Amino acid sequence: MFVLINGSFGIGKTTLAKRLAADMPGAVISDPEDVGYVLQRTPAFLLGMKRKPADYQDMALWRRLIVMQAVLKHRSARVVIVPMAFTDRTYFAALETKLAQTAPVLKLCLIAPLATVRERLEARAASEKRPLGEFEIRRSAQCVAAHADPIFGRPVDAMQAPDVLAATVRAMIDAEAFRPAAP
Repeated sequence: MFVLINGSFGIGKTTLAKRLAADMPGAVISDPEDVGYVLQRTPAFLLGMKRKPADYQDMALWRRLIVMQAVLKHRSARVVIVPMAFTDRTYFAALETKLAQTAPVLKLCLIAPLATVRERLEARAASEKRPLGEFEIRRSAQCVAAHADPIFGRPVDAMQAPDVLAATVRAMIDAEAFRPAAP
Protein backbone atom coordinates (compact mmCIF):
# COMPACT_ATOMS: atom_id res chain seq x y z
CA MET A 1 0.00 0.00 0.00
CA PHE A 2 1.06 3.56 -0.71
CA VAL A 3 0.01 6.25 1.78
CA LEU A 4 0.16 9.68 0.17
CA ILE A 5 0.34 12.33 2.89
CA ASN A 6 -0.26 15.61 1.13
CA GLY A 7 -0.19 18.97 2.86
CA SER A 8 1.31 22.41 2.93
CA PHE A 9 4.93 23.20 3.55
CA GLY A 10 5.52 23.17 7.31
CA ILE A 11 2.30 21.38 8.24
CA GLY A 12 4.07 18.32 9.67
CA LYS A 13 4.02 15.74 6.86
CA THR A 14 7.58 14.52 7.30
CA THR A 15 7.32 14.48 11.09
CA LEU A 16 4.14 12.40 10.82
CA ALA A 17 5.68 10.10 8.20
CA LYS A 18 8.71 9.44 10.44
CA ARG A 19 6.49 8.68 13.41
CA LEU A 20 4.30 6.31 11.38
CA ALA A 21 7.28 4.50 9.83
CA ALA A 22 8.81 4.00 13.28
CA ASP A 23 5.56 2.62 14.70
CA MET A 24 4.46 0.43 11.80
CA PRO A 25 6.34 -2.79 11.05
CA GLY A 26 7.01 -3.07 7.33
CA ALA A 27 6.57 0.67 6.66
CA VAL A 28 9.12 2.94 4.97
CA ILE A 29 9.20 6.53 3.77
CA SER A 30 9.66 7.51 0.14
CA ASP A 31 10.30 11.25 0.32
CA PRO A 32 9.98 13.11 -3.01
CA GLU A 33 12.09 15.89 -1.49
CA ASP A 34 15.11 13.59 -1.70
CA VAL A 35 14.73 13.44 -5.49
CA GLY A 36 14.07 17.17 -5.66
CA TYR A 37 17.19 17.89 -3.61
CA VAL A 38 19.36 16.08 -6.16
CA LEU A 39 17.65 17.64 -9.18
CA GLN A 40 17.93 21.16 -7.73
CA ARG A 41 21.69 20.73 -7.48
CA THR A 42 22.16 19.14 -10.89
CA PRO A 43 23.07 21.59 -13.68
CA ALA A 44 20.26 22.02 -16.23
CA PHE A 45 22.44 20.90 -19.14
CA LEU A 46 23.01 17.51 -17.45
CA LEU A 47 19.24 17.10 -17.29
CA GLY A 48 18.86 17.95 -20.98
CA MET A 49 17.35 21.35 -20.21
CA LYS A 50 18.27 24.90 -21.06
CA ARG A 51 16.81 26.16 -17.80
CA LYS A 52 15.21 24.42 -14.83
CA PRO A 53 11.77 25.51 -13.59
CA ALA A 54 11.54 27.35 -10.26
CA ASP A 55 9.65 24.41 -8.74
CA TYR A 56 10.98 20.92 -9.43
CA GLN A 57 7.40 19.60 -9.37
CA ASP A 58 7.15 21.13 -12.83
CA MET A 59 9.90 18.80 -14.05
CA ALA A 60 8.53 15.68 -15.76
CA LEU A 61 11.77 13.91 -14.75
CA TRP A 62 11.08 14.57 -11.06
CA ARG A 63 7.55 13.22 -11.37
CA ARG A 64 8.82 10.03 -13.05
CA LEU A 65 11.60 9.54 -10.53
CA ILE A 66 9.37 9.89 -7.47
CA VAL A 67 7.13 7.12 -8.84
CA MET A 68 10.17 4.92 -9.47
CA GLN A 69 11.52 5.63 -5.98
CA ALA A 70 8.20 4.72 -4.31
CA VAL A 71 7.72 1.57 -6.41
CA LEU A 72 11.26 0.40 -5.64
CA LYS A 73 10.72 0.94 -1.93
CA HIS A 74 7.45 -0.99 -2.15
CA ARG A 75 9.36 -4.09 -3.25
CA SER A 76 10.68 -4.50 0.28
CA ALA A 77 7.94 -2.81 2.32
CA ARG A 78 4.30 -3.47 3.05
CA VAL A 79 3.49 0.25 3.42
CA VAL A 80 5.25 3.11 1.64
CA ILE A 81 4.55 6.54 3.15
CA VAL A 82 4.97 9.44 0.71
CA PRO A 83 4.92 12.95 2.27
CA MET A 84 4.35 15.65 -0.35
CA ALA A 85 3.04 19.15 -1.07
CA PHE A 86 1.19 18.83 -4.37
CA THR A 87 -1.16 21.58 -5.55
CA ASP A 88 -1.39 20.66 -9.23
CA ARG A 89 -4.37 18.34 -9.71
CA THR A 90 -2.96 16.82 -12.91
CA TYR A 91 0.41 15.97 -11.38
CA PHE A 92 -1.24 14.50 -8.28
CA ALA A 93 -3.72 12.39 -10.27
CA ALA A 94 -0.91 11.08 -12.47
CA LEU A 95 1.12 10.05 -9.41
CA GLU A 96 -1.87 8.28 -7.88
CA THR A 97 -2.62 6.47 -11.16
CA LYS A 98 0.96 5.28 -11.60
CA LEU A 99 1.30 4.06 -8.02
CA ALA A 100 -2.08 2.30 -8.14
CA GLN A 101 -0.65 0.05 -10.87
CA THR A 102 1.58 -1.44 -8.15
CA ALA A 103 -0.53 -1.36 -4.96
CA PRO A 104 -3.58 0.32 -3.38
CA VAL A 105 -3.22 4.04 -2.68
CA LEU A 106 -4.59 5.84 0.38
CA LYS A 107 -4.71 9.62 -0.10
CA LEU A 108 -4.65 11.81 3.00
CA CYS A 109 -4.27 15.58 3.20
CA LEU A 110 -3.13 17.38 6.33
CA ILE A 111 -4.98 20.65 6.75
CA ALA A 112 -4.57 23.66 9.05
CA PRO A 113 -5.22 27.40 8.80
CA LEU A 114 -2.62 29.42 6.91
CA ALA A 115 -1.71 31.34 10.08
CA THR A 116 -0.77 28.07 11.80
CA VAL A 117 1.26 26.89 8.82
CA ARG A 118 3.13 30.21 8.74
CA GLU A 119 3.88 30.00 12.47
CA ARG A 120 5.33 26.52 11.98
CA LEU A 121 7.39 27.63 8.98
CA GLU A 122 8.73 30.63 10.91
CA ALA A 123 9.67 28.38 13.84
CA ARG A 124 11.47 25.99 11.47
CA ALA A 125 13.34 28.83 9.78
CA ALA A 126 14.33 30.27 13.18
CA SER A 127 15.60 26.88 14.38
CA GLU A 128 17.67 26.66 11.18
CA LYS A 129 18.90 30.24 11.75
CA ARG A 130 17.65 31.52 8.40
CA PRO A 131 14.92 33.85 7.19
CA LEU A 132 11.65 32.43 5.93
CA GLY A 133 11.93 32.31 2.14
CA GLU A 134 9.57 33.90 -0.36
CA PHE A 135 9.09 30.52 -2.05
CA GLU A 136 7.96 28.97 1.26
CA ILE A 137 5.56 31.85 1.91
CA ARG A 138 4.07 31.71 -1.59
CA ARG A 139 3.82 27.91 -1.78
CA SER A 140 2.32 27.54 1.69
CA ALA A 141 -0.51 29.90 0.73
CA GLN A 142 -1.04 27.98 -2.53
CA CYS A 143 -1.07 24.67 -0.66
CA VAL A 144 -3.55 25.75 2.00
CA ALA A 145 -5.92 27.09 -0.68
CA ALA A 146 -5.59 24.07 -2.98
CA HIS A 147 -5.95 21.48 -0.26
CA ALA A 148 -9.59 22.42 0.32
CA ASP A 149 -10.17 20.31 -2.82
CA PRO A 150 -10.91 16.66 -1.90
CA ILE A 151 -8.91 15.39 -4.90
CA PHE A 152 -5.78 15.89 -2.75
CA GLY A 153 -6.94 13.36 -0.20
CA ARG A 154 -9.14 12.77 2.78
CA PRO A 155 -8.76 15.82 5.05
CA VAL A 156 -6.94 15.22 8.32
CA ASP A 157 -6.81 17.96 10.95
CA ALA A 158 -3.13 18.78 11.47
CA MET A 159 -3.98 20.90 14.51
CA GLN A 160 -4.17 17.75 16.64
CA ALA A 161 -1.39 16.92 19.08
CA PRO A 162 1.33 14.90 17.29
CA ASP A 163 0.50 11.66 19.15
CA VAL A 164 -3.21 12.05 18.42
CA LEU A 165 -2.51 12.89 14.76
CA ALA A 166 -0.29 9.81 14.36
CA ALA A 167 -2.92 7.58 16.02
CA THR A 168 -5.66 9.03 13.80
CA VAL A 169 -3.69 8.43 10.62
CA ARG A 170 -2.55 4.98 11.76
CA ALA A 171 -6.21 4.02 12.28
CA MET A 172 -7.00 5.23 8.74
CA ILE A 173 -4.14 3.19 7.31
CA ASP A 174 -5.14 0.08 9.26
CA ALA A 175 -8.78 0.42 8.19
CA GLU A 176 -7.75 0.68 4.54
CA ALA A 177 -5.15 -2.11 4.74
CA PHE A 178 -7.59 -4.58 6.24
CA ARG A 179 -10.60 -3.63 4.13
CA PRO A 180 -11.81 -6.50 1.94
CA ALA A 181 -10.99 -6.10 -1.74
CA ALA A 182 -13.85 -5.06 -4.00
CA PRO A 183 -15.24 -7.93 -6.13
